[in-house]
Amino acid sequence: MSDASVQPDPSDPFFANPVFGTDNIHQPGPVIPATAKEFPEPEVTLDDPEYGHHSPARRAIRDAKRVVVKIGSSSLTDESGHVSPERIDLIADALEARMDRGTDIIVVSSGSIACGMRPLGLSQRPTDLATKQAAAAAGQVLLAQEWARSFARYGRPIGQVLLTVSDAANRDRARNSQRTIDRLRQLGVIPIINENDTVTTASATFGDNDRLAALVSHLSYADACVLLSDVAGLYDRNPAEPDARFIAEVRNGGDLRGVVAGDGGRLGTGGMGAKVSAARLASQGGIPVLLTSTENIGAALDQAMIGTCFWPREDRLSAWKFWVLYTAESAGVLHIDGGAAQAMEHHNSLLAVGVTKVVGDFTSRQVVDIVGPGGYLIGRGEVNYDSATLQGMIGRSTAELPDFAQRPVVHVDNLSTYANRLSRAYGATR
Repeated sequence: MSDASVQPDPSDPFFANPVFGTDNIHQPGPVIPATAKEFPEPEVTLDDPEYGHHSPARRAIRDAKRVVVKIGSSSLTDESGHVSPERIDLIADALEARMDRGTDIIVVSSGSIACGMRPLGLSQRPTDLATKQAAAAAGQVLLAQEWARSFARYGRPIGQVLLTVSDAANRDRARNSQRTIDRLRQLGVIPIINENDTVTTASATFGDNDRLAALVSHLSYADACVLLSDVAGLYDRNPAEPDARFIAEVRNGGDLRGVVAGDGGRLGTGGMGAKVSAARLASQGGIPVLLTSTENIGAALDQAMIGTCFWPREDRLSAWKFWVLYTAESAGVLHIDGGAAQAMEHHNSLLAVGVTKVVGDFTSRQVVDIVGPGGYLIGRGEVNYDSATLQGMIGRSTAELPDFAQRPVVHVDNLSTYANRLSRAYGATR
């Protein structure tokens, strides 16, 4: 009897289907070559308040040579948590059209946990850490498969980069991540970046991928950042309310007075509040940000006349100074007096005479927080002494110190400040 005549016995566990059947298994769609590189039409019209805006910051986004684009979970999946090939294709089409202009694109993609829900039989987003990480482990594979399939229509490969807070907080690892992203771009590969949810802990996360996108924008020296979600732009309250006012331009914090922003939805973690916070983080570092819905991605990447635009701070922080302020892990705290805070505002080094208290156990060359007399965190810097040595230097002038201790506590070149907090920190003693 030939082997071909032997039929599998369905009752044999070796041949049986898995107990969960095939309904939950994700099957990537076919790769159908794309023939056109066009921006998808937006859902809004010139009559809608979110469309038809012009500003210098929008022109900068339109002409940017390197753009970070963040896509939220709700933009990549359907209501049940399935990966949506159609939605991913819409996004990839717009990204390809922008890249056809010569723009480098870096994608920050949410969706790993949402994509892993159905294969694990979950009806709603998990809340406990272990199940979140299990869903991310299953979903990250599916998400990458769909991104790879969609960009394969244009003959483009993708590269997946998973980051943690520890990667960003450690300068060497941050630089290595930067080099990896740069090399992927040089090789014609689209970086698809996400937080590594499978290994992060509840206390050590970026919080949401909007913040991750802002940090990646600085890490990669991007010229612009586009944050996409399920809302066409920023309103001063829930846009469903009849008297909600659309905010087209955010030049500074004053434009946000009275704005009420909500939390995340069922499939995501980053609500409008998180997006505004991330947009301000990027813009304060000198990067213009456009906030709109994924359905309007074509208009956003084409002329940037849609959504809410956050204007960049004119004096962009260097990558190092931004890293110190917003990403680096602090090893301790230096409390300073008003005179030292005033000196820092005028771009001077921090000297021992201005230090009033040292908190923590740290070594030299580590990053520490600097707190003014009003209790405000006003900056961060790379300290020149360990904490034990500094305890004996508190309040002493340079002339009173031995030769080995006459360097600044934090040299101005290794010091970064929150300019908007300095005056508050020493206002009572100016």
